[in-house]
Amino acid sequence: HPERVNPNGCTARATFFVSHKYTNYSAVQELHRLGHEVGVFSITNEEDPKYWTEGNYDTWLGEMAGARLIVERFANITDGTVVGVRAPYLRVGGNEQFNMMTDQFFLYDSSITAPLGRVPIWPYTLQYRMPHKCHGNAKNCPSRSHEIWEMPINELDRRDDPNFDEQLTGCHLVSSCSNIYYKEQFRSLLQHNFERHYGSNRAPLSLSFDPAWLISNKGFDDVLSEWMSFILTTFSDVYFVTEIQVIQWMQNPTNTQSLRDFAEWKQKCQVKEQPYCSLPNPCPLTTRELPGETLRLHTCMPCPKMYPWILDPTGDGFSF
Repeated sequence: HPERVNPNGCTARATFFVSHKYTNYSAVQELHRLGHEVGVFSITNEEDPKYWTEGNYDTWLGEMAGARLIVERFANITDGTVVGVRAPYLRVGGNEQFNMMTDQFFLYDSSITAPLGRVPIWPYTLQYRMPHKCHGNAKNCPSRSHEIWEMPINELDRRDDPNFDEQLTGCHLVSSCSNIYYKEQFRSLLQHNFERHYGSNRAPLSLSFDPAWLISNKGFDDVLSEWMSFILTTFSDVYFVTEIQVIQWMQNPTNTQSLRDFAEWKQKCQVKEQPYCSLPNPCPLTTRELPGETLRLHTCMPCPKMYPWILDPTGDGFSF
């Protein structure tokens, strides 16, 4: 929403981790044009959890560096801002994943969950030991030093009434809080977890959704929209920002008064022009890697020869 603005007068921002199959790259291009961040979420989104947890260096390279190649080419992102990784099902790949990320100049990972504790965890770098126990993630956190930022997903407190209810285990993504059925519950989940972060050490609150969850729960998108507007009109020191913007602030901490002029958060402040293309190419394509499937690739760029997939991320075709 261009009219939903942060206290510095710039549009509220989000980070979108993009998988590949069925993705409309002209829409990704538009999100990037408007100043949102695009990260990668793999090419295949393989359902077998072992594929990720036990994946070797080349698996992670093909999936994540390949996904970046695809999104940069077909969403025409040429400014080098695709630097973040989220692992499917939050199945972290241990040192193999992070060695690959360092070699490929990725800046951060956002797949490690921090357990629900007294205070939430701030982002940290993996040069030193993690400041919390390896929780979930099939217990496959990195055990060596890596020059990578970790943007942890603090577990959400999903109790209906945090003052009275018994301890419930936290949930990682908003869309994985299995006890949230009604709009009122969703609203109080957002508000209570916001207050928990805002009222303690002010660690960034990561609210992660997959779009299917917002769509399948009727009216939840309106609740989210209304709640964001409520926060922005009530607090003059709360910003909706991307993962990169969090890192920029941590590398150059700035007090609330000066934050309105913080240069890194003013880029693409309010984008007005028209989308890059109004009629994307709906390229119907096949690949020998997915026999029998014809997939559409929507892009403002020229259609490739083949459907891009893990052995052929550019879609130029290749010889087995």
